[in-house]
Amino acid sequence: MPEQGDIVLIPIPYTDLSSQKRRPVIVVSNNTYNRKTTDLVVVAMTSNPAPAEYSFPITSSDLEKGSLNRPGKVRVDKIYTLSQSIVVNTFGHVNAATLDRIRKTIQDLVANKS
Repeated sequence: MPEQGDIVLIPIPYTDLSSQKRRPVIVVSNNTYNRKTTDLVVVAMTSNPAPAEYSFPITSSDLEKGSLNRPGKVRVDKIYTLSQSIVVNTFGHVNAATLDRIRKTIQDLVANKS
């Protein structure tokens, strides 16, 4: 069972559904939720360097376990609920500081700013 902070690979279909590509995501749902349901709440990771609000860089130095093939970005504005059954592989775990930064950025995203 994936745990909060795990980086997992999931298959994402192309828009024309002709094929799929494996993409990394970070599990943000807590371990109690992950044990009690068949779902996970995740945020996206990307290697696209284009500036995006509610994103921040991530490198292997931000991981407690595992490593990244290349530096990337955490896209906190891309939040998904996925079935645990589609997880292909777990290949890393972010450190506490990175998980705290994800939480803070989610709070900024949903804060009432007029």
